[in-house]
Amino acid sequence: MAIHPTAVIEDGARVGADVDVGPFAYIAAGAQIGDGCHIGPHTTIYGHTTLGSGCRVHAGAVLGDLPQDFGFEDGESFVRIGDGCAIREGVTVHRGSKPGTETVIGSRCMLMAFSHFAHNVQLADDVIVANGALLAGYVSVGPRAFISGNVAVHQFARVGRLAMLGGGAMISKDVPPFCTMRPAMENAVAGLNVIGMRRAGVSPADRAAVKRAFKLLYHSGLNVSQAQEQLGEQFSDGPAREIHDFIAESERGICGGFQLGNFFRDGFFRNFFFFSLSKLGWQHQLQRLPFPRTGWTHC
Repeated sequence: MAIHPTAVIEDGARVGADVDVGPFAYIAAGAQIGDGCHIGPHTTIYGHTTLGSGCRVHAGAVLGDLPQDFGFEDGESFVRIGDGCAIREGVTVHRGSKPGTETVIGSRCMLMAFSHFAHNVQLADDVIVANGALLAGYVSVGPRAFISGNVAVHQFARVGRLAMLGGGAMISKDVPPFCTMRPAMENAVAGLNVIGMRRAGVSPADRAAVKRAFKLLYHSGLNVSQAQEQLGEQFSDGPAREIHDFIAESERGICGGFQLGNFFRDGFFRNFFFFSLSKLGWQHQLQRLPFPRTGWTHC
């Protein structure tokens, strides 16, 4: 064990064997640090926080601070982090907002720099969250999901197993298992995380069943309720059935497929599209396009 002389470890903190604590780190009374952890410089670990074995917490991370919730009344709540996690610079993980509740980070998760995990977030094992991603209160993320940089996930939304969210995506509904989300767009499903499923050991037969379930859900012309009924009739078990069960448990509704009209209604893409046309000398064609044109006339 190597503890820098400037580090502060309060009486009542429990620090396991072979733990390194860097300069100016602070570990409050009531915190529990598992064996073999590395606590970087200027990190802050408050009480009611349990850190599993073999974790690396990098400079400036803050674990177990009070939730950013006006309803919080200073009750006893917790942060629980599993084994083997990498918690990079500036990550913030807040404890639960109700007495007795907890924010949970599973084992072997990678939380990249300046990502934020609000009160009562639930991350399963092997989740990767890239730089600057923001997960609001009560967000739930399934095993082996990948959340790219600067993604924002609305409170109470769920992200299914092996889902992959593109950079800058805005998520306010549930993301079904195995789905990919288009970058820099809101609730827009792009397709299936086929490579992720293969790497996770999903069998070819199960991958084929998931593809059929995806087509039924997003390319059959059925609404969600009708597609859910068909999924229940066609798939009794396996990953395809997991999609059915995930939809059945959804309270916010699920993310939809990409629509061209939404692409042109989005301000950034719309203006970029019209700007490109104007530079190609097609100004005389712009008035004939059936899309909103507010904001491009100055190009």
